[in-house]
Amino acid sequence: MKSKLRFVGAGAVLVLLASFIAPAYAADNPVKLVAPKEIVGIPAIPFTGLKAQAFSTPSNMVNLEVSPSQVVIGDALTITGKGLPGNIPVTLTWSTSDATWIADVQPNTVNYMGTSYSKYNVVIATISTDALGGFVYKTKVPSDFGGVHDIYAVNNNVAVAHGGLQVARTLTISPKSGPIGTPITITYTGLGPSLYAAGSALYYDGKYTGSMQARWTRGTATTTILATGPVGKHYIQANEAISFSYLNAMQSPVPFANSEMGTFTVTKDAGIFKPYLIYPPLMTATVDQRTTLSDAGLDPATKSVMTLSPDRGVVGSKTTIKVSGIPTKGVHTIVWSTVTGNRVNCTTGTCWIYNPLPLGTVDVTDGTVNKEITIPDHLGGYHVVQIKSGDVIEAQQVFYVKESIQPLLDSKGKVITMGVAKADLSGSVDAFQRGGQGIPTYTFKEGEEFTLSMKGVGWTQMDNTLAVAYDNSYVGYGCGFNSNGYLVVHLKAMGGVGTHIISMRPLLYTQQPSFANTPYGMVPILSSENDLPGLALGYQIPTVYFAIRIVK
Repeated sequence: MKSKLRFVGAGAVLVLLASFIAPAYAADNPVKLVAPKEIVGIPAIPFTGLKAQAFSTPSNMVNLEVSPSQVVIGDALTITGKGLPGNIPVTLTWSTSDATWIADVQPNTVNYMGTSYSKYNVVIATISTDALGGFVYKTKVPSDFGGVHDIYAVNNNVAVAHGGLQVARTLTISPKSGPIGTPITITYTGLGPSLYAAGSALYYDGKYTGSMQARWTRGTATTTILATGPVGKHYIQANEAISFSYLNAMQSPVPFANSEMGTFTVTKDAGIFKPYLIYPPLMTATVDQRTTLSDAGLDPATKSVMTLSPDRGVVGSKTTIKVSGIPTKGVHTIVWSTVTGNRVNCTTGTCWIYNPLPLGTVDVTDGTVNKEITIPDHLGGYHVVQIKSGDVIEAQQVFYVKESIQPLLDSKGKVITMGVAKADLSGSVDAFQRGGQGIPTYTFKEGEEFTLSMKGVGWTQMDNTLAVAYDNSYVGYGCGFNSNGYLVVHLKAMGGVGTHIISMRPLLYTQQPSFANTPYGMVPILSSENDLPGLALGYQIPTVYFAIRIVK
């Protein structure tokens, strides 16, 4: 059976529109997110990986000698006990934590609600004291969270000795040199699980680049930035931070959270490159709820099965709807569930409304549908495709819209640039409709205003905003909600003749509506490919790189 697809006029939108008010400040379903299994580089739980049984810690414990007491991951470590009862078994334990993100996942949005961590002890080894009540145990500092770690010797669920150490941070940079645009991998170990110990601020030549996190990766943060700046040596520094550097760390409650610095040498300006984006790998979501997905309006008697192939893509891409088991016959409407609005109005209580977009109709005669549709040029993120009989939903399935760079075309449809153009500051109606996007080009004179354009930006606190850095210096952010996923960022060409690189990265939106205890908000999350709450929801928010050329 071939379905007949008919497009519905604008008047049908009014019939289908069933708006709802998004809650401004509610947090209906805050959950501690579970890291997706596909995240790579997560160290194993230290030592044996076995959690220690609960034990008491009396006030008269013997002191363990732990040498050295200031360490980094991989250092040799010696634990020495003296003055204990002779010939008794003792279990050596190591204090550690698990850490994660908190999100409020609702059918009409996702809110970022902060972070969480929990402490526990793991078994290092079970040994015995000698006849004189002593022991010596040698090992290495495991790959784990940084900061203070308590070490106990436990006998019969009572700690008989106690010691500890501090794990400091280390920074590695690879490679050490290359032309402008070289990807530089940065690894920073020894971050902690708690607020003040967890974050790190990365700087390039003293300019703030963004925040690194390591909750899901047990204290090891990784990121990639592109080399920028003139030929010569450049300095990369990682500091203790929440979002920005804590500059008197020695006087802080966590003085062991040291900063580290390395260098990268730019060898030449090899010229501009075609803009590109990098999506994090597709991961198995650990939360079932999806935005715009609910049972409201669903036929309780339907037994239909619906698939979308593929089930994610960019605006303008195609997907094929296949449905079986539709219980009703006749003309059914294909509906794209989305919202319209913005976050500024959240101060009044009305943030956004449900705004279904009809994609056409299909005649159902034998309970099946097999039809290709085009993804609307609208908001990104999760959307539900529905097959409706009147106001009743007979089948539905979710589709994820990935953010993409907008190709800018000439009159014949040929791509001139990927997203980069001179700014149109004429003030015309057409200029406003295009967000001020003007003539496509990658070449500018210093001081000229230019634009970068993206499609498919979302509306939740996970994906409605992208952080922008110019030559690895964070300069601000852009939001695509009010413009239905179409984001046009305005910048000035600066920094002298040559190639300059602009990046866009995910950030955690913490403005309207705002919630308490939401650190690390409104800054680039450099470690977004392996430690970002949206990954647990199946989001693939990209890191985007543009290059421009400044000429005399």
